[in-house]
Amino acid sequence: MTETHLQNAQATIPNIPAEITVRIDRLPSCWVFWRLIALLSLGGFFEMYDLFQTAYLSPGLLSSGIFHAGAKGLFGLTDQATFAAATFAGLFIGTIVFGSVADRFGRRAIFTISLLWYTAASLAMSMQNTSVGVDLCRLIAGIGIGVELVTIDAYISELAPRDLRGRAFAVNQSIQFAAIPVLALISSILIPNAPLGIPGWRWVVILGASAAIAVWFIRRSIPESPRWLAQQGRFDEARAAIAGIEVRVEAELGHALREPVPTASEAGGTGKFSEIWVPPYRRRTWMLMVFNFFQTIGFYGFGNWVPALMASKGANVANSLQYSTIIAFMYPIGPLLCLAFADKYERKWQIVTAAIGTASFGLLFAQQSRPGMLIVFGMLITLSNNLLSYSYHAYQAELFPTRIRARAIGFVYSWSRLSTILTSFMIAFFLQNFGANGVFAFIAGSMLMVVLSIGIFGPRTAGLALEEISH
Repeated sequence: MTETHLQNAQATIPNIPAEITVRIDRLPSCWVFWRLIALLSLGGFFEMYDLFQTAYLSPGLLSSGIFHAGAKGLFGLTDQATFAAATFAGLFIGTIVFGSVADRFGRRAIFTISLLWYTAASLAMSMQNTSVGVDLCRLIAGIGIGVELVTIDAYISELAPRDLRGRAFAVNQSIQFAAIPVLALISSILIPNAPLGIPGWRWVVILGASAAIAVWFIRRSIPESPRWLAQQGRFDEARAAIAGIEVRVEAELGHALREPVPTASEAGGTGKFSEIWVPPYRRRTWMLMVFNFFQTIGFYGFGNWVPALMASKGANVANSLQYSTIIAFMYPIGPLLCLAFADKYERKWQIVTAAIGTASFGLLFAQQSRPGMLIVFGMLITLSNNLLSYSYHAYQAELFPTRIRARAIGFVYSWSRLSTILTSFMIAFFLQNFGANGVFAFIAGSMLMVVLSIGIFGPRTAGLALEEISH
């Protein structure tokens, strides 16, 4: 930013947080901006690789004798259900207990610490020989993943200009979800085999954890959130952070950025948890608690159980992994399709549309028996879940002010983690007793609750500055 522009901004904008806001919101779509989003999303790539291992590692853990077929796990249900529950118990602890640390210590520091946390836990899991050891390491890894996902959402919402927020989350989701076909492909190759005499499932875990270490170097290229710095009263650092971005943007464009337009600002200082229970945030908090509790049933109820659902329709282990791999390739493609309308339509209605799609295509999936049709409807469910995931991650990050954004996201998001702990056992119960039809009837009922909560109580956010939404 030129000296003249900075002086004009300071003269016309009432305070520094507001100045930072308008300087962010005037940034154009350019390589500098998308590079920042891509770097943040790479951290999420390894989170998703680790998170979705639940579905793909189970066959290998069974063949290694660590897991056992039938009712051998917690509450008399399968070891896979226990494994999934341990994952989401960790995510629940990470989001509800530690979600606020990014509000206190900054987005950049927590992004790095949580990454290293779950990498170490995953490496430890690859060395376990008992189901108890595997589940315990999975629980610990889940804590780090939970913190990381909350931090990334807060980070991206604060770096993205208001007219690019939807597309920023769509790109973020595409990069993150690219981990799923990679995981599926690696699993289909390694899990049936034992390279160097080491069971394939261990290689799958080690590869993901080892690669995640490289993301440590990403943090050198990512600035701290200027919005967060300004809210903490670290004004010189906030201006330096946004100025560094502006200099690179202007160098890419070859001309100065347009003059900033004054806008609303937020109250500064350190936020408190109690703020989410006062208007206007109280209604949003309750809405998102209900929404998150039910949305995850559709998303993880399918994503974490694809091979098992395929097997219930008659596919053997090898074929179920192959079919799951084909479906998994839709995960990074779906968010890219959302780029066409991400910032054109209200996000609440995108969420509602996605929930209807997941319910409808799921019920149709349950009626199929031919491999081709199972794959087609599996892809359609995945596309609906893509739309749901990108849109709600953007939406819930928009609804709270910077000073409490991470802790608010962590709290409402934790309800999805609590739900998934229960869902892991519910899906196992319905699959054992009612087959795929029962599973998708359960999912459809949950998607109805998503439609009602967001459709009736969700505020609009499209095209608004974060500070306007928070007011």
